[in-house]
Amino acid sequence: MLDNHLTQPLQLYFNGDGRTPNSRWPALLYRAVPLQHSDKAVAFEALFTEHDWPARWRSQVYEYQHYHSTAHEVLGVISGRALLLLGGESGSRVEVGAGDVLVLPAGTGHRSLDQSADFLVVGAYPKGQDHYDLLQPGEADYQASVARIAQVTLPAADPVHGADGPLRRAWGVEPAEPKAEDY
Repeated sequence: MLDNHLTQPLQLYFNGDGRTPNSRWPALLYRAVPLQHSDKAVAFEALFTEHDWPARWRSQVYEYQHYHSTAHEVLGVISGRALLLLGGESGSRVEVGAGDVLVLPAGTGHRSLDQSADFLVVGAYPKGQDHYDLLQPGEADYQASVARIAQVTLPAADPVHGADGPLRRAWGVEPAEPKAEDY
């Protein structure tokens, strides 16, 4: 489903700010993933599912800051473009467009600041992380979120390249499980 050359992701780091926990692991941004199928939605759903990140939904990115404390998330941009704010309100603005993939470790704040009318993403979570929550900074208990994030396990595979992909190197090959004090 993916062309043979390995696409290397950008690594984006965000510290917790007392409202948005973020993660000690970087968010990964793959630019213009070369897909073999012309229907990007079908191609991303198949790619993610093949690598044990079952596709869950197609939609846009919420316009309010939020994060997930019980699961990692991958977003495959099917169409359009968006300006996202990653890492909480003091985070970084990141532009994404059709073909891009964004892998967010549990706790990483994200929201849409602006998006084209045709902006659409496929969302997925690692196999076994089926009960993902949706929390907003300032409304969720920060320390309780940090404790839950510390319990989220490393995915078995990179959603773009599988078991030997860059995610496990970027997040540490079989690292010690993170502890709440790492945030």
